[in-house]
This record gives sequence, C-alpha cells and structure tokens, in this order.
Amino acid sequence: MQQPVTIESAMTRAVELAARGLGRTSPNPVVGCVVLDADGRIAGEGWHERAGGPHAEVVALAAAGERARGGTAVVTLEPCRHTGRTGPCTSALLEAGVDRVVVGVPDPTATAGGGADLLREHGLEVIEGVGREAAAHVNRAWLHAMATGRPFVTWKLASTLDGRTAAADGTSRWITGPDARAAVHALRAERDAVLVGGGTLRADDPHLAARGIEGATQPLRVVLDRRAELPLTARVLDDAAPTLVVVAGGTDAQRLTGAGVDVLAVPAGPDGLDLAAALAGLHERGVRSVLLEGGARLAASCIAADLVDEVVAHIAPALLGAGAPVLGDAGITTITEALRLTTTDVVRLGDDIAVTATVRRER
Repeated sequence: MQQPVTIESAMTRAVELAARGLGRTSPNPVVGCVVLDADGRIAGEGWHERAGGPHAEVVALAAAGERARGGTAVVTLEPCRHTGRTGPCTSALLEAGVDRVVVGVPDPTATAGGGADLLREHGLEVIEGVGREAAAHVNRAWLHAMATGRPFVTWKLASTLDGRTAAADGTSRWITGPDARAAVHALRAERDAVLVGGGTLRADDPHLAARGIEGATQPLRVVLDRRAELPLTARVLDDAAPTLVVVAGGTDAQRLTGAGVDVLAVPAGPDGLDLAAALAGLHERGVRSVLLEGGARLAASCIAADLVDEVVAHIAPALLGAGAPVLGDAGITTITEALRLTTTDVVRLGDDIAVTATVRRER
C-alpha cells in the first residue's frame, strides 16, 4: 500500500508537475497540485496544461475523487478566487471537501489573489510558504511579469572558454556540440517568445522554432528589424511557428504587412529600437518569458538597459584566441560596475557545460 507523504515532498512533486506547463500556459502562470487523502497518501495530481484549460487544482481534485474529502491540497500558487475562462479554484476546493490547503507562493494579482483568505473564512486550514523558493523559481517568469509589466528575459549564449562566438574568419558552426544544441530547443519550448536582432537574422537566417520536442507549443519568433528590411524569404517567416517583426514607429512596413507578417511598431532613437517598449508590447500580447538569442550587440543593449534577468551560457571546451566576442559594449567601464549574477544551475551537456545564473538586483 502507498505510504503517506509529507507536505514538503508533496510540494516538491507539485513543482515538478508545474514545470510541465512551461511555455504552454501564458498569459497564465504554471501551477502544479497534489491532493492527499485524509491519511496523507497521494490521491490525485494535476497541473495547468494550457491557457483556458482546467487549472491544476481542478485536475488534481478530479483525479482524487471522493478521496479528497477531509484531505489536503498542496498547490504551488495560491488558488484563484475569481472567474475567468474557468471557475475559481477556491470553489472547487470547497466543494471537494478538503480540510487543508498548502500554498507555495501567494498570487500577487488583484483579480486572482486573496484565495487563501477566502478559504480561511470558510473554515479551512491554510498553510503558506511551504517550498516557497522552488515554487517561486518554477514560476519566476510569470511572477516577474506581474511585478514589472514586462516579460522575464533569459539570454542564451554559446561560446568558447575564451568567450568567442565565432572564429576570426567569421565561421561559427558549431561552437557547441549536439547535446547543447538540443538543449537550446528545450529552452525555446519552455519560453513564450524567442528574440533576435536584424544583424543575427541577416548573418545566420535562423529558424528559431523548437525542434525535436514532442508536443511543444511553438514560441513566438520576434525579430527586431528597425527599417522593416526583413527578406520575405527569411526562414522565420515560414509556418512552423508564429512570427512578429518589431519596427521603428513611422517606418513603412507595408511590404511586410501586405505579405501577412505581424508587425509591432515601437519608438526608436539613434542607438536603435526602444527595447523596453518592445518588451512592453510583447507583455500586452500575453508573452511572459523571452529567450534572447541575439548577437553580442543586442545582448549588450539589453544588459545596458537592465532588461536581462537570467543568463544560460553554453560553454564549449575550445579556444580561439581571436574572433567575435560573446558580448559587446554594455557600458561597463570598471570592475566595480560588473554585472554580478548568482549561479543557480550547472549541467554537463556532452563535452560542453551549461551554466544558468540570475541577475542580482536590489530588492
């Protein structure tokens, strides 16, 4: 017979379930839920699979059935109390007859937040903060977007040990090995959008869709193209995934719109497009996470504007000595101005190393 589990281990499982929704739920958060019966045994599991679909609590309660009565619902994010495209999760929990709800992180939104208080008002025991760090991490993009009004930006880079992305003659395929390249497609599948600049597009003609990921929801491919010069033969304009071209306000983009290309116009200055405005425009379109795959110049511009939140560096054990640097001039002139990050993960990908680090910001 199945053994009872602790609420901590149930929350760990709920976080694992929530991660299955990455790249599929925007503009909603990812959420996982584990329902324990009155004896503390797992009775049902669920996660939010897609926007407009049933929430994690509803799925887990349905799986648990009558075993949920008198039990505990362990959920990564505070249950919502409002009716959107689906009904409130607080109502589902009350109707199921659970006695206790364990919450990882509170819902910060005015429309959906407050579910914990409502449940308490109806006599349920509510425990908050269990597994908070892990629950917040899996949902960091959505939580960030709710707090700032712009998507969470992850800069993905691939370089040699000495920080080069191409050799002196311009050749760059392949810096990293097949395992690292496969990992990039997984990163794309877990984000709502992939962003590149016009320079990268003209140099490499990237495709930017997620390949080799079964059942992946394709990210929005976003190209910064100030003067609307994107060739209509560019690979990003095929039907493998949706594409948005960001141009400068006032630019004649009829050539693109006439061909059915979705265009977003933002302000521009002498140094290029207003990147913050571009990200705000993506947020308005429901994008909560962005994978920045642009070159050294675009990455430097994003860092200078304090728009990078996380870095995933794929580092190959190779040396070039000369060639294109991984990062351009980001306005950093002295060591005390260095952008410091906190390493959150290190993984070996074949011969390469993947280092994930988050940008440190004052709270």
